[in-house]
Amino acid sequence: MSKKVADTTGKYYPENTPAELASLLAQHLDQIFVQTTMMGGTQAYLGSVTLEWFAQQVHFASCLPLLQPKHNPTTGNVEVDADTISEIHQRPLDWSRQIPLVQYLAAWKNHKFPSVLVVINQPWVDNPEAAQWDREGRALKSTIDFRPLDRDGSVGLLNFAPENTIYALDGQHRLMGVQGLMELIETHQLQRYRKDKTPDGSAITLNDLIEHYQVDVDYLESLPQEKIGIEFICAVEKGETREQARRRVRSIFVHVNLMAVPLTKGQLAQLNEDDGFSIVARKIATTHPLLEQRSDRQPRVNWNSATVATKSTVLTTLQALKEMSERYLGQKFLHWKPLDKKLIPIRPNDKELEAGMIEFQKLFDYLATLPSYRVLEAEETPLLRRFSFEKDGGEGNMLFRPVGQVALAQALGILVFKKGFSLKDIFKKLHKFDLEGGFSGMEYPRSLWYGILYDPNKKRVQVAGRDLAAKLIVYILGGIQEPMERAQLRKAIADARTVETQAISFDGQFVEPKAVGLPPIL
Repeated sequence: MSKKVADTTGKYYPENTPAELASLLAQHLDQIFVQTTMMGGTQAYLGSVTLEWFAQQVHFASCLPLLQPKHNPTTGNVEVDADTISEIHQRPLDWSRQIPLVQYLAAWKNHKFPSVLVVINQPWVDNPEAAQWDREGRALKSTIDFRPLDRDGSVGLLNFAPENTIYALDGQHRLMGVQGLMELIETHQLQRYRKDKTPDGSAITLNDLIEHYQVDVDYLESLPQEKIGIEFICAVEKGETREQARRRVRSIFVHVNLMAVPLTKGQLAQLNEDDGFSIVARKIATTHPLLEQRSDRQPRVNWNSATVATKSTVLTTLQALKEMSERYLGQKFLHWKPLDKKLIPIRPNDKELEAGMIEFQKLFDYLATLPSYRVLEAEETPLLRRFSFEKDGGEGNMLFRPVGQVALAQALGILVFKKGFSLKDIFKKLHKFDLEGGFSGMEYPRSLWYGILYDPNKKRVQVAGRDLAAKLIVYILGGIQEPMERAQLRKAIADARTVETQAISFDGQFVEPKAVGLPPIL
């Protein structure tokens, strides 16, 4: 029999040894062992539960009784109107994310969800006549039933009565993913939804996971017993009025959403260890002489932002390098891309990554020989990037704009891996094209990129023209021979270079759109 110690109130608690604690927990399978925390005046209880328990016992926050009159049971969201707008403080559920989350849990052996934050409610909270409220409308007890196991009350057991209801304040999409996983394991298929939970007519099956990701059935069936961290707070604390409790819970709602700032695309490219294109891009950014950081020059890569500021001395961004990698190597390593763009890619094996790195390194070795980039030995990038009409003027060179770099990489990937061109022959032509100013002065009507990568109305680069620019590069390098494909390109270019009813030819003259034609092949 274990010893007992008294606290300052005279209550006795067991002084548990590990064996005694394990025995005690085994006797209370309907309870959860937790550690207490206190932050910002809110008492919370940290523990863990199985994914199966989480899926079965926790509800979406929008189902809180306070919002149920406007609750849409189909989407799981609250219908926004004049009555509910002041009550809603989080993003609506996006059901198109369910299958990517399920696929992540099922196919990634090292998957990990952060802890979730939930609130425990009881029926009496929404009954002002309940005995748990005093005459002043203050709660006589908390909605959480906590049994301490030490004299400081730092650890203990949470008791869950059948009438308790639990709602996810933070982690609703994690709940959606886990519930989808349970359904997939149980029924062997899961409906695919659009954002508003309308079916899109397709489904993912257990066989899909087994076939495409080599998932073992026994492994899948073990997932419901995995554990996720969970933090409990009470809907009403002892001494609170219902309005005070409501404000506290709503405030926490807001805070957990405001603090959850998503990573930028650049930051994702820095951290992603599954996407082969990101891995190759990071390697190039840190090792290639054109991009690597050196003490005798300004940094060449912006690691966080997807854009380059006018005065910035960087040459490109990590996000642009990732897109260059994807659009160049993606023509060769088709399976590096996930089957669905919303799904997480499978990390390529080391041999494939090395092959991809060699191909991308070769591309940058050739890029570094272009006259425009050779100028970097003497000039800084702002002068080469700026348009002529901007302060201090500039060359308006598309090779110093991320969108131009991505378009070029995309075109070269098609030429090399789909059409069998050699980089050596391609860059002989590009070298001459660059010397003649083919990449520069994109703001002038004579430029191939006018109206395509440069918007003459807004006087700025237009990202929307990237794919058309890539096709144009493929064409001028001799990669488009089919008459129909040429006709389609001719029309797309004419449309891009047309303002109202007048188009601008490659000679810089106003002509009929059909007279724009195509530029000469290099």
